Amino acid sequence: MTQDAVDAHLTRWRAVLPDLDPDVEAVVTRMEHLVRHLRRVKERTLAEYRFAPYEYATLHALAGRGGNATPSELTADLTISAAAMTGRLDALEQRGYVRRTHSAADRRRVDVELTESGRAAWVSALNVQGVEEQRILGVLSEGELVDLANTLRRVLLVAEAGE
Repeated sequence: MTQDAVDAHLTRWRAVLPDLDPDVEAVVTRMEHLVRHLRRVKERTLAEYRFAPYEYATLHALAGRGGNATPSELTADLTISAAAMTGRLDALEQRGYVRRTHSAADRRRVDVELTESGRAAWVSALNVQGVEEQRILGVLSEGELVDLANTLRRVLLVAEAGE
């Protein structure tokens, strides 16, 4: 089997820490490397699409709500202050990515809508990231991918229970 960067890491650290569990260290270190890789891809993609990370996160949250939400719903989803959300929405509205309107049901309420250009920009950036995810996970068979997803779920449930 071909060696990766983690194999050299394991060799180095097993000499220093003889009781190190190489399987646990291999899994954790590979997960860290994959997360860093995907983060770099996302950062490059956002720069290419001239998105600040917070702009992309806001569009992502809005799209996740079907393209319509109130500022307070987005504030809760992103765990930021109302003032920060106002600034984000101002910037996104200036770019033509969102539109704010008064609710027909309650004029005191403001609704935020994802525009077609906002959705297109968000989907384009999302697709670049998705292509890389498909590329790196494409080495797995469908069954292996399902097994990996289920295994990671079990591990994550233990991590979440400890928080």
